[in-house]
Formats: sequence, structure tokens, C-alpha cells
Amino acid sequence: MTKVIKVMTIGSLLAASALYGASTAACVGCHGKNFEKKALGKSKIVKDMSKEDIVKALKGYKNGSYGGAMKGLMKGQVASLSQADMNAIAESIKGGAKAPTKAEAKSAPKVIDINAKVADKARLAKEDLGTKKVIDETDLGLRKSGLKGATNMPIVTYNRPAPGSAPKFERSYVNAPPLIPHSIKGLVPITTKSNQCLGCHMPNVAKGVGATPIPESHFTDFRPSTKLDKKGDVVKDGKVISNATDITIAKFKKLKKLNPARFNCTQCHVPQANVKPLVGNTFKPDFINKKQMEHSNLLKVIDEGVK
Repeated sequence: MTKVIKVMTIGSLLAASALYGASTAACVGCHGKNFEKKALGKSKIVKDMSKEDIVKALKGYKNGSYGGAMKGLMKGQVASLSQADMNAIAESIKGGAKAPTKAEAKSAPKVIDINAKVADKARLAKEDLGTKKVIDETDLGLRKSGLKGATNMPIVTYNRPAPGSAPKFERSYVNAPPLIPHSIKGLVPITTKSNQCLGCHMPNVAKGVGATPIPESHFTDFRPSTKLDKKGDVVKDGKVISNATDITIAKFKKLKKLNPARFNCTQCHVPQANVKPLVGNTFKPDFINKKQMEHSNLLKVIDEGVK
């Protein structure tokens, strides 16, 4: 059992490293900045492992001899590592890094309010076109510049911290898809065969690494069961329909695994650029409780106002 745990956790650590080439920036969320933590509270402390053991674990995942329950996932994630990459990762881990002080950890924000600056009263008053008798063309659109000539659209830079080291963003509204607070360098593109997000956000792992767990709605099939019968009629959930108005709310079907329709995380969840919002925002989310700022209850309320 100890061997299995060791293999699984070193695999989860190094899988993220593979995404960053020979970097271990994505590993700090589980193992600590200096690899001084027990990932999920169960793993061996990686900084105490030898370089040889780390390289051996990497090779084992690549050739399929290690892995346990995570074998299928981890083998694909380390498949592109060369021998040089493995050696560099092991060297980086053993080189260590300075862990944050208690004061730094305590002062770090846990949730960021993304609307704090865009709701500035002075800015909103300045941008309120209703108070102006004459509206210049520079007030129109998002560019805030003339319709002719050069624009002043901002240069977009994505420089968020590595996974596991960034505070979360408050949700924009109840059950809004949470914004990605960390860098996604090396984590994209996401395909049906390769989704690195699952390594930290699957419900059985997320709590241990401090990540937002994938909600129940993503393990649910909302689509009606559809097929053509022998007569050529369209049958949805056992009922023959003749047009779209006959379609009713589909029966929820709980799945044992992630709904394949949800494979592309970045279709709804997006990273944040280091830019000033182009316009002010007067919208204020109406959260019933603090839990809604970070968690979803969509599956419980999805039929409100429909049934």
C-alpha cells in the first residue's frame, strides 16, 4: 500500500512538471513550495526522496510499470518527457526553494473580488453618458478612442501564478463558471484524450490540494435519450416527437464519470489577463451566503422557474 501511495503521489507531482517542460512550478499546490508537504496528507515528502528515486518514478510512469489507480492518466502526462527532462525535474526538486513564511501565508488573500475596481464611483460617474449633453465619438464603444486612426486597445498579458499558488476569484454571480486564477501555461490545449485540469479538480482529489472540485452538474447528463425508431420517427426519452415544441425537460441521468460533453474546461472557465477593465461595472452579485461565492449548487436549483 505504501508503495502504491508513493507512486501515485509522485506521479501527480511530476505530471504537472511535464507540462512545464522541466519546470516544477505547477507542483507547489500539492507538495509545497519546497516540496516539504505530504500531498493529500498521504504521500512521502518528496524533498526527502533521492534524485534517483524521482527519475525512477518518472520512467515507471512512462513505461507503464508504475501507477496503480492513476496509471492510465499519468502515463499520458509524462509520455513526452525525455531523459534530460526527467533529470532536470529531479535536479529542480532537490535544489529546493524557500518556503513562504507564516506571516506571508496568513496575509495572502483567499478570494479576490474582481468587481472592486470596476465599480469605482468616480469612474462610473465619468462614464455615465446619460449626464452628457454632447457625446463625443471617443465615448462610443470599448476602445475609448476615435473611430479613425490608431486605437488604444490594451496589450493583454497573462502572468498569473502557477497552479496551487494563486488565490481564487469570487464568482461573478451565483453559479457562474469560476474564473481560472492560475496560469494555464502548458495545460492547454485540452482534448478529449488529454485534460490536465482533472489531475487537481476531480472531487476525490480537489479537497486535498485546495482546488475547486468539479460540481455534480458535470457528472450529470441533461440531454434526452434520442434515437430513431423503425418507422423513422424521432424518439426522445421514450416519446415520439414531431417538432421541437414537443421536447420537455430531459430526465437527469447521473453518471459515474465526467460527462464527455464537459471535456473542454476553457469553453466556460477562462484565465484572467493583467489589464484594466475597459468599462465600469455597476452589477453586484446577490449571494445568499458566502458559500455561493466559491461553490456551485446548480444541480439543486436548475429547474427553478421551469417546473
